[in-house]
Amino acid sequence: MATETPTLDRKALDRLVQSIERDIARELYDGAVVLLAHRGTVAFHEAIGFAERASGRRARKDDVFCLFSVTKTLTAATVLARIDRGEITLTTPVGEIIPEFAVRGKQRVTIANLLSHTGGMSSGFPAVPPEQIGDLAAVVAAVCEHPLEARPGSRVRYSPLTAHAVLAEIVRRLDGGRRPYRQILAEDFLRPLGMKDTALGMRPDLATRRVPVVVRDRTKGLFDAAVLEGFNELLQESTEIPGGGAVSTVSDVFRWAEMLRRGGELDGVRVLSPAIVDLATTNQTGTMGNDLFDYAREMYGWGDFPAYLGLSFFLRGEGTFPTWFGLTASPRTFGGIGAGSTLFWVDPARELTFVCLTAGLLEEGRSAERFGRLSDLAIAALG
Repeated sequence: MATETPTLDRKALDRLVQSIERDIARELYDGAVVLLAHRGTVAFHEAIGFAERASGRRARKDDVFCLFSVTKTLTAATVLARIDRGEITLTTPVGEIIPEFAVRGKQRVTIANLLSHTGGMSSGFPAVPPEQIGDLAAVVAAVCEHPLEARPGSRVRYSPLTAHAVLAEIVRRLDGGRRPYRQILAEDFLRPLGMKDTALGMRPDLATRRVPVVVRDRTKGLFDAAVLEGFNELLQESTEIPGGGAVSTVSDVFRWAEMLRRGGELDGVRVLSPAIVDLATTNQTGTMGNDLFDYAREMYGWGDFPAYLGLSFFLRGEGTFPTWFGLTASPRTFGGIGAGSTLFWVDPARELTFVCLTAGLLEEGRSAERFGRLSDLAIAALG
């Protein structure tokens, strides 16, 4: 990555910090670790507020957060790498790799459908006991028995956990079943990219720096607060939740984002081809809306707008509507978001990378407003 110091507007960065500090003072959330980089060089990296308000523990730059759905971008990359190798294609039916999946109307679901949330998979949690949510084999078995909720390709029906569990199982089977999925992710991506503080599940060496999951905004909305806070106990070393169970630091998420910004390569290590990264970060869902946010259209008065999903990446797209990435972001801006608390994006036109991981979860609609506001403040610093 570049080493020269970029010139950003210090006053604009101060406004970004002040906005977060006001939010924390109002107890909207508890704290944040934020990073902004231009052309690969970090210009701003700050820890603000609390990692745990109840104990008075202040936020630190090396805090370890549950990434929630940002994890989907990690899982997607392990699938995209197998496409690069020619082992599968986007049009490969899932049933070719997992034969027991191809029942109850799921015969035509493709890998592209799962990656773009157009496979008609369940928008709920897997039909397993809560203690088995982190058991990949149990979740995949339950998903295989579940019927479709929509015809493949007809709707964007965001799948919080089920689609990416199946994608991870595809990778595991292509690998010959020799390694657990969490080991594949670590050995094929995290270690080569120098992401030493990232894991699927909670490694013991990271546990002392973990930021507890606390739902600060108890508004009844997209996710149940008790389910989200249950991740505090659920995430153990062997837990495998490919749709939402990775943990990481802001610095490691920045390395991940930079690899993507650079077309699949970082510090001389290539893990994806430029072509597959470009495809994964373009609109794969056309003008279809995202069913996940039907509730927010009623709850917050949101209008209709396209889902703008790539292959597991959220996109800025075009138009004026609620966006986590900020209304001033360029249309090709892409990234990941997670459960009212985590976000990264890359604006390729401006060569900006932004990471913001927060303590104290907001309801998702309010989190969209918060991250959109902070993203626009970060973009304004480029001057």
